[in-house]
Amino acid sequence: MPVATARAIALEGATGHLIDVQADVSQGMVGTTLVGRADVALSEGRDRCRMAVVNSRLEWPSTRRVTILLSPADLAKRGTHFDLAVALAVLGACGTVPPAALAGTVFIGELTLEGGLRAVPGVLPMVLGAAAGGIRRVVVPEPQAAEAAMVPGVEVLGLRSLSQAVAELRGEPVPEAPPVAAASGNRLLAWRGDERLDEVDMADLLGLGDARYAVEVAAAGGHHLLLSGPKGAGKTTLAERIPGLLPDLTPEEALELAALHSLAGVLDPRHQLVRPPYSAPHHDASKASIIGGGTGRVRPGEVSLAHCGVLLLDEFPLFRTDVIDALRTPLESGDVTVARGDEVAVFPARGMVVMACNPCPCGEYRSDVRVSRCTCKEVTRRDYRARISGPLADRIDITRHLVPLRPDHEPGADPPPGLTPPPESTATVRARVEAARQRQEARYAGRSWRLNAHAPAPALRAEWPLSEVCQRLVDDKLYGGRLSRRGATRVHRMAWTVADLRGLDRPDVACVDTALRLREGEPLLLTALRVAG
Repeated sequence: MPVATARAIALEGATGHLIDVQADVSQGMVGTTLVGRADVALSEGRDRCRMAVVNSRLEWPSTRRVTILLSPADLAKRGTHFDLAVALAVLGACGTVPPAALAGTVFIGELTLEGGLRAVPGVLPMVLGAAAGGIRRVVVPEPQAAEAAMVPGVEVLGLRSLSQAVAELRGEPVPEAPPVAAASGNRLLAWRGDERLDEVDMADLLGLGDARYAVEVAAAGGHHLLLSGPKGAGKTTLAERIPGLLPDLTPEEALELAALHSLAGVLDPRHQLVRPPYSAPHHDASKASIIGGGTGRVRPGEVSLAHCGVLLLDEFPLFRTDVIDALRTPLESGDVTVARGDEVAVFPARGMVVMACNPCPCGEYRSDVRVSRCTCKEVTRRDYRARISGPLADRIDITRHLVPLRPDHEPGADPPPGLTPPPESTATVRARVEAARQRQEARYAGRSWRLNAHAPAPALRAEWPLSEVCQRLVDDKLYGGRLSRRGATRVHRMAWTVADLRGLDRPDVACVDTALRLREGEPLLLTALRVAG
């Protein structure tokens, strides 16, 4: 019996699995049968492939029984990107394409009824999966050749139509074909521009020395941050400057992030990913858009699209309860697992989560009753603050309470000497952050994590413990009920970050004291701010 096999990729979250697309053309009841746990979109591909072959002036076995198996059969297959592999497997079984020419190549692409190729989402993770399976040649729609070429060691062939793919496999001259339209899922309405955040600088901020240092520590170690304070205190202004403090993405980080953006259909291969991402979704966003999910194919959410960058959740208590509760896992483990029916997708989410909130719904509450203009009832304020639940708050590394600018900090006024360090530029602070991250990279070389915020507690205690005096400071808070076990671990991590910023080989008492104050939301000592400046 004539049987031919083409190779394709099935995506399970961000992981690609090699699929054998086997086609058998034999005697029997005329028809085309597709087996192997195909979804609706893939099952409809039988008709797309048949018409694409016919309209490409090739022969479809319309008088024979065609059986197409997607193997392994127990793995669910979803999407339209199997079309090209299915059509070529059938043509290989008919002898139109040499079956041997299909070996060693993965075919990716959706077919139109005219035989043209269409771009599909997720090409980059598919090519990564192919490379992991030992494949060194892939065929993709022409506009996505640059995306596929991001994977080293893989030969990429960008084509426009089924006819071109057949000619290439036959070793014949490749015919002309109309250009393939780029994927329509890109964020075309980015009217604010990707360069908007490049125009803001830390030097624009007056005062806020305490919060500025907290942001520096968060950026250096990748720690999660909560900024609270009345409206106009500078929470959003400060948070928008955090991406500028982060160093450029490493090649590995850029590839991970590009794969996630490819899955979401928002990757633009014309713009190379160099800078860490920044995302600030509206507080009315759904759980699927923040965490991941959606109808049909599971897509990564904003918490994953901000991988290795910053996710700002402004007006955090106004987010939906299911979104707030779902953030517990990514804040703790650095990944997101979306389980739906028989599909389980795991996406990385190791970015900084920055939350900003007012002390009350009206935003006018002050701790000093003489200046507070809050009109909210006490029960309303209590319910508002309770939106940040205890388990979620325990997963936030740094808490800072901002206060509005005082008159002595207004432009033209001289701040009292020694109380507030002079404003530093983003470039100055970023240099210290980069130096601290280089120390972490050297310390964690060969490990599965890169930053202090991701270091597992057992590894910290075994290989990078605190001194006896420093550990006693943490234990006093722990056994006194001020810290949980999770909180003690996060203080340990932050102490190492403070030490990295100060160029120390090991955290001292001052580093641990600073980490405890950052954790508990207490004001920092002036000595800590002077060292930072």
